[in-house]
Amino acid sequence: MDLNKDNVKKILGIITFTLVLLAVLMNMGAVGAYLGFLWGILFPFVMGGAIAFILNIPMTAIEKKLFSKNGKLARPLSLVLSILLVLAIVAVVFVVVIPQLGKTFDSISAGMVVFLPKLQAWLEDIFGDWEEIVNFIESMEFNWQGMLEGVKDFALSGAGSVFSYTMSATMMVINGVMTFFIAFVFGIYILIQKENLGRQFMKVAHAFFPQKAVDKISHVCSLSHRTFSKFITGQCMEALILGAMFFVSMSVLRLPYALLIGVLIAFTALIPMVGAFIGCMVGAFLILMLNPMQALIFIILFLVLQQIEGNLIYPHVVGNSVGLPSIWVLFAVTVGGKLMGIAGMLIFIPLMSVLYALFREWVNTKV
Repeated sequence: MDLNKDNVKKILGIITFTLVLLAVLMNMGAVGAYLGFLWGILFPFVMGGAIAFILNIPMTAIEKKLFSKNGKLARPLSLVLSILLVLAIVAVVFVVVIPQLGKTFDSISAGMVVFLPKLQAWLEDIFGDWEEIVNFIESMEFNWQGMLEGVKDFALSGAGSVFSYTMSATMMVINGVMTFFIAFVFGIYILIQKENLGRQFMKVAHAFFPQKAVDKISHVCSLSHRTFSKFITGQCMEALILGAMFFVSMSVLRLPYALLIGVLIAFTALIPMVGAFIGCMVGAFLILMLNPMQALIFIILFLVLQQIEGNLIYPHVVGNSVGLPSIWVLFAVTVGGKLMGIAGMLIFIPLMSVLYALFREWVNTKV
């Protein structure tokens, strides 16, 4: 090999990379602790970026449709209306859900007193030929009111021990509020200055990378923004329509908890693929405490509406905005859920879609 200047640089680069990799592998604990510390510092700003991205969707639509001719006032007015819109949605949910939850727990408390003896008698009829099972069922004593009183007594008796943790819990709440406040302010700054930040980012990219790499970075950013925006918008619209369908159909069939279950399914439907089924299980349990036959009707209604939603609504509302085959959607939901929980399910589908589109483009250039 000719040891010219370029080859020496490449050899030194390989040696440096190898030494750094070995140092990282030999000190994984320290590296992990440092990365955790660094993530704790960057987390408010990452959250701020996520807040800015979500608020940018309604803000852009409002700015284009309502304030396109207002000049400098268009951005502040659109941002304020977007924030008020989100706050209004949260307020409506709290106004609807909290009173309904109170009524629901009262109904469950009263219904369990009637339901559990019926369940015990039903099990005895089913397993009437098995004497040991029947004896075991008869030996079971359900005292729902006693359970509730026990929970209350435990809460009161544990008040002293809970008090000792009050300061630490208060500090956690204060830290959480401060983190959200910093993230929110950072997100507002991004939204107000997003054009300037975009130009500055492109200047830095041109300063460090060749034009071909800059074009590739710009293409990836544009594809990611378009995919995530369409996914969030479509998923929210689909969840809203599905929740409204459940509320209307349950009201027509006179099923209990129509409003509560409609809101619950609308929220859980934001989780791709599995969210609506979580809402179904919770709703079926709530109705089962009052009337098992109505719970069966609710499950049948859920299956029917799921077919309508999956075959008619979802393809038209969300369409092919994500552009990801079903098998990779399942893969993205599984991996995202394992790594980051519900947030991972929401993030990994459009992320996987972006990677899928980029990989498809790369394969097409090679064929």
